[in-house]
Amino acid sequence: MTQLVTREAPDFTADVVNPDNSFGQFKMAEQRGKYTLLFFYPLDFTFVCPSEIIAFDKALAEFKKRNCDVVSVSIDSKFSHLAWKNTPREHGGIGNVQFPMVADITKSISREYGVLFNEAVALRGLFLIDTKGVVRHAVVNDLPLGRSVEEALRMVDALQFFEKNGEVCPANWEPGEKAMKPSAEGVKEYLKAHA
Repeated sequence: MTQLVTREAPDFTADVVNPDNSFGQFKMAEQRGKYTLLFFYPLDFTFVCPSEIIAFDKALAEFKKRNCDVVSVSIDSKFSHLAWKNTPREHGGIGNVQFPMVADITKSISREYGVLFNEAVALRGLFLIDTKGVVRHAVVNDLPLGRSVEEALRMVDALQFFEKNGEVCPANWEPGEKAMKPSAEGVKEYLKAHA
């Protein structure tokens, strides 16, 4: 999985349930020119997964402000995705989430991204892909461990700050905080200020 960081994201075309609940084809190649947060989850109608999916959906406007599309992938079929979307949240569904849900029933996408677990389900992989199609950040959680949507947003902010300013973002950097010049002198200045 981490071997993808700095490399071009694996391309794929797959069935998808679109935000309007229509079926279609999702083409990773068409994401060029936009940031993409591609996240994998194990299975529809499970336990930790709906908490993550609903949290990403609630933060969708924040990702959109940053020109970042959110796209989910699991090994379920498009029919299972649609059934889960059509199930009310109070009955174990996710409701009408507003990002594409990719169907990876052949498990080839999960395998390409290095998150396929025991040839059965995808681990909780998350990949931040830049406008040129390059993976800039990746994290994988084990099945029982949910991800932080706030951290995913922070990584988008950090990447965009670096691209705009050429300064690197130190540990726990948040928008509005001082960053570092990528030089020995920049490190010294930062460490002196944070001693």
